[in-house]
Amino acid sequence: MKATAPEQTTQLPTEPDEIRVAHRSHPAWWLLVAFVALCAAGIVKMLFTNPNLQWGVVGDYFFTARVLKGLLVTLELTVLAMVSGILLGVLTAVMRLSPIRILSSVAWAYTWFFRGTPLLVQIIFWYNLAALFPRIEIGIPLVGPTLWAGDSNAVITPFVAALLGLALNEGAYMSEIVRGGIVSVDQGQHEAAVALGMRSGRVMRRVVLPQAMRVIVPPTGNQVISMLKSTSLVSVTSTSELLYTSQQIYNQTFQTIPLLVVASIWYLIVTSVLSVVQYYIERHYARGGRRELPLTPWQRLRRSAGVLWARITVAGQGKA
Repeated sequence: MKATAPEQTTQLPTEPDEIRVAHRSHPAWWLLVAFVALCAAGIVKMLFTNPNLQWGVVGDYFFTARVLKGLLVTLELTVLAMVSGILLGVLTAVMRLSPIRILSSVAWAYTWFFRGTPLLVQIIFWYNLAALFPRIEIGIPLVGPTLWAGDSNAVITPFVAALLGLALNEGAYMSEIVRGGIVSVDQGQHEAAVALGMRSGRVMRRVVLPQAMRVIVPPTGNQVISMLKSTSLVSVTSTSELLYTSQQIYNQTFQTIPLLVVASIWYLIVTSVLSVVQYYIERHYARGGRRELPLTPWQRLRRSAGVLWARITVAGQGKA
């Protein structure tokens, strides 16, 4: 009796401990899919057939020096305001959690004021600071001599006014984000570190903040993207950022819609890049809190290609 070799089977690649739940399709879902597809088709048709968009004009101005310079100012404002806001937010959050009443009160008052007034109002206020203080003097209040003095208009330039408004407003929001992250760390972690002889500052730097980063990073990424878009508000101070530069151009050429499309596309490009960076930073800090990290888009693409190739191989073996 002739022995036959065992049949070879091809196993489709799956994730470890992967559980798939099959949902029964409902006719209403197909109606929703058809509606969304029709809306998407209508938007695409409008984008390609509406002559008022003037895609040729968009292409002419997309890489011009003025637009790129405005984009550079936007990125510069975003980076400087976010770095300043994060540092100020961490300091204010630590002050809010301090047992010293005067520190916590000052931090609360700062957060209350800058979160309670609109960002646009704050930017305009800093831009018009010379109307309130024609000269800026630095010294010991009430009793001390003046250490430095200068003209307000020379010190608070439009760029500085925009940076002050963005950074101080962002610091108030980052304070609450950082405070929420610190509070989310179990109190036992702090007590164990103190029991080992660590000082409070070292406990905060080495124990509490690294664990709080998993809670702090996601909303901080959203704040960075929001900051990029909020820089468009500084156009009221005549700061030559992306939107103000686009406005200057269409005020001369009267091609309003194409220049707004140019600005919008640049905003979308930068926010998309920031979203990708945020995704990988969140993935980095999630390593200690999850047993299995979610697949990256590239890994998902490779897995889908592997599944497709395995199915083709199985189909070919079945025909043979």
